[in-house]
Amino acid sequence: WIKFEEKVEQGGERWSKPHVATLSLHSLFELRTCMEKGSIMLDREASSLPQLVEMIVDHQIETGLLKPELKDKVTYTLLRKHRHQTKKSNLRSLADIGKTVSSASRMFTNPDNGSPAMTHRNLTSSSLNDISDKPEKDQLKNKFMKKLPRDAEASNVLVGEVDFLDTPFIAFVRLQQAVMLGALTEVPVPTRFLFILLGPKGKAKSYHEIGRAIATLMSDEVFHDIAYKAKDRHDLIAGIDEFLDEVIVLPPGEWDPAIRIEPPKSLPSSDKRKNMYSGGENVQMNGDTPHDGGHGGGGHGDCEELQRTGRFCGGLIKDIKRKVPFFASDFYDALNIQALSAILFIYLATVTNAITFGGLLGDATDNMQGVLESFLGTAVSGAIFCLFAGQPLTILSSTGPVLVFERLLFNFSKDNNFDYLEFRLWIGLWSAFLCLILVATDASFLVQYFTRFTEEGFSSLISFIFIYDAFKKMIKLADYYPINSNFKVGYNTLFSCACVPPDPANISISNDTTLAPEYSPTISSTDMYHNTTFDWAFLSKKECSKYGGNLVGNSCNFVPDITLMSFILFLGTYTSSMALKKFKTSPYFPTTARKLISDFAIILSILIFCVIDALVG
Repeated sequence: WIKFEEKVEQGGERWSKPHVATLSLHSLFELRTCMEKGSIMLDREASSLPQLVEMIVDHQIETGLLKPELKDKVTYTLLRKHRHQTKKSNLRSLADIGKTVSSASRMFTNPDNGSPAMTHRNLTSSSLNDISDKPEKDQLKNKFMKKLPRDAEASNVLVGEVDFLDTPFIAFVRLQQAVMLGALTEVPVPTRFLFILLGPKGKAKSYHEIGRAIATLMSDEVFHDIAYKAKDRHDLIAGIDEFLDEVIVLPPGEWDPAIRIEPPKSLPSSDKRKNMYSGGENVQMNGDTPHDGGHGGGGHGDCEELQRTGRFCGGLIKDIKRKVPFFASDFYDALNIQALSAILFIYLATVTNAITFGGLLGDATDNMQGVLESFLGTAVSGAIFCLFAGQPLTILSSTGPVLVFERLLFNFSKDNNFDYLEFRLWIGLWSAFLCLILVATDASFLVQYFTRFTEEGFSSLISFIFIYDAFKKMIKLADYYPINSNFKVGYNTLFSCACVPPDPANISISNDTTLAPEYSPTISSTDMYHNTTFDWAFLSKKECSKYGGNLVGNSCNFVPDITLMSFILFLGTYTSSMALKKFKTSPYFPTTARKLISDFAIILSILIFCVIDALVG
């Protein structure tokens, strides 16, 4: 299926002309039952077919749908090498936005598929799927690639009958990112969806029809949108119900199902169906909807939010009406463990951001705006914005461009003798006033003319500034606490640093009163030359300079370990957070534990390295 179905007849070597798929109503109802009872796995991460199959089989065993002793047999069956019907032909075609269903049951009915005892040996044999994630030569030469839009993704449907199952094995998977699954699809298109139906012997035709049903649904524009956005099983079932609402049944005996219906010259618009669907209860489904293939780079579409009302504050009023039903749920939906990791992460990201930019702002504005102001501003504006903007998910904080602006403004004020803070207040008030005018006049409809390029340009700039600042801080550390590159192990005796009193010899130095570093003298330098006696050797570096002493020794300029330790903490935090993030797809621990560790990856890394830092002292 690309838009229409194509078949290879038994013994045939080429694909038929595209034709309208004719489905039996019974197969659609059976598909609905499959969706109700099978494993639905959305937004999973997998990089290869074996990993994906293992994930599906483990999920079935965990949920009690599959007996653990059948794991090897099912895995073996699903990893059998996929022989495309048209391998011999020069006229190859596409089995799909990747459906490879046509007479797929042949894969499993062959009695020589290997007895269970041979399973482990056979898992490495040539009868298994080419599990590399790179496309085969045949796939790359496939002429059908020209007919596909550039960002096409495949959904593979695998159906068949086996002799070792008593109940059907059903799985519908949507991957987080589309992945190349080797030679599974006939053309080298990355797979986003996978539907598997294995069942006991004797119902091959029924399974085949269910496979055709899901494949046809996936090539249906409205259902395909729902599949991308669905948050759970109910969304998918609602999508099938919507499809069933629109289905027209032809009574048997009054037409010949063997006659293929030609595709219409011009396709009827599916907008009406889309509007009816989005007007329903599932309007707030969120997911990565792919932008329409072939229409250029991801615009905003013709959505209601971006239409101009032409009335004073018309857009604002409509926004409030649209948002009120979901206002409370936006907050209480966050009361689950997965949201907690996101909340902690965003909190840390915002706090560290406020501190970092607060410090930089302080440097840029002679501390007129520093860490405290940055902190308070982020907290107050963030809270007000989350409560009243109908957007509790927007993260507010200072960014690079703001810093550049503040620096320029401060220098401008200084050069022209303006009061910087007063000037800054007026800029804030004017900005607020202009925002109100933009809201009142519906100016946000102009957003529809912005492309992804604008947004991603700014994102790249901000990301670059953050990365640059992190490295800049590390390099500054190396400046403050330089590494002693001339240090020789075993020659520790040569390295020392002592505080020596200033030249005038009349300073009385006595060993009676030795001051420990924590009881540093708080004496003005004029008093020092008179009555007080203390030990210069116990002064810290800062105090030595403060009281006019001299630092003598070749290790005075170096601080051992600080720079290297900082780099270890810096790179360690980054590496461990990346490793823990990928922990979701590792073979250790049960799925729930892996998911939890992956969700809390960044918090865990920060905590682990803060503890290491504290322990090392």
